[in-house]
Amino acid sequence: MLVESPPEKSAAAQPTAERSRHAVRAAGLLAALGLLALVMVASIAVGAKPMSLDEVWHGLFHYTGTVNDVVVHDLRVPRTLLGVLVGAALGLSGAVMQALTRNPLAEPGLLGVNAGAAAAVVTAISFFGATSLDEFVWYAFVGAAVVSVLVYVLGGSRTATPVRLALAGTAASAALVGYINAVQLTDSKALDKLRFWTVGSLSSANTETIGQVWPFIVTGAVLALALGRPLNAMAMGDDTARALGAHLTRTRVGAMVAITLLCGAATAACGPITFVGLMVPHLVRLITGPDMRWLLAYSAVLSPVLLLGADVLGRVVTRPSELQVGIVTALVGGPVFIYLVRRKRMAQL
Repeated sequence: MLVESPPEKSAAAQPTAERSRHAVRAAGLLAALGLLALVMVASIAVGAKPMSLDEVWHGLFHYTGTVNDVVVHDLRVPRTLLGVLVGAALGLSGAVMQALTRNPLAEPGLLGVNAGAAAAVVTAISFFGATSLDEFVWYAFVGAAVVSVLVYVLGGSRTATPVRLALAGTAASAALVGYINAVQLTDSKALDKLRFWTVGSLSSANTETIGQVWPFIVTGAVLALALGRPLNAMAMGDDTARALGAHLTRTRVGAMVAITLLCGAATAACGPITFVGLMVPHLVRLITGPDMRWLLAYSAVLSPVLLLGADVLGRVVTRPSELQVGIVTALVGGPVFIYLVRRKRMAQL
């Protein structure tokens, strides 16, 4: 007499379990989007200058040019939009960088992107007379792109490995930091102009800056999200990835391009902001597991939540002045990240 074997039942139940996990993750992503919407509202409504909700509403939808209207419409709205773009860029680039290098401590500084952007800005100020943020953006982006290509070449190009890329990025960062310090010490003008940019800030946000960086961030985000499946294969090792049909060189080049676009544009617009690209992917792994497709989507949503939340906190705690968002993320992110590392449930790459 034939009986149905347990393995067949288990195999039949597997698609149902998978659909259930996808449904839970999709619901979680919708909840994250709702949280992002709330934080965006808070970023527009709350700031160094106290306002009522009626005044905020008037500035958004009945602009007449009053002081409060200018603060809401011309300052807080661009600041919030730039925070969303930069936060998503940092989260996506951090997740891709950690997957590419197989290093759980990877962040935008590891491959020399921040150092390349800062070195270009210092050069522009000291040698080419750049004075405005609009000029800094383009110099910083070019610097980040050049250093990314250099790191990829030094890492072995087609034969690049995660370890080689990390070592090449560390060496490039060390050399560039030395150059930056040398220029700043010999040129007080460069030091004065760069000191606020280097701490990381959204306070200089305007529509021109957003217009300059959003095409790069959107392009980088689309490319990063498209790399989810091949990065999943690469996480199992090069040999297994090849057996699964992944093109390693193409994936690594695509990842480097995505990181350059995302980190370069974000760093150019706001300066180097730490811990967002490092911490958020770790938090997300506790929710999604190692699947890069979900991890990238969640990181793109939750990183702006962290960045805008830190920016709102910085505007409130030192009223009527402001604490730059790069300082807040470092102060808050450091202890939180140490706590996460020490937890036994810390997700692994």
